[in-house]
Amino acid sequence: MTQTHSKSRQQAEIAFGNVQSHFFARNSAVEELDSLARSREEKTLRLREARLAKEVHDRATATALLLARRAKTR
Repeated sequence: MTQTHSKSRQQAEIAFGNVQSHFFARNSAVEELDSLARSREEKTLRLREARLAKEVHDRATATALLLARRAKTR
């Protein structure tokens, strides 16, 4: 059972299809950008945590060295 639509209806259907295609293309682009931003934020967080852990370790090591030097000189 096929329906024949008026020319204006066909044009409207085509126009709607084009708008819908642009809408879905935009959504996928936005999702991709969100994904990239999320992964960048996660990487930044991991790097910050690693840097802070290294700083704590370095401080502890420096403190231990200073205490060892003081112990030797006494």
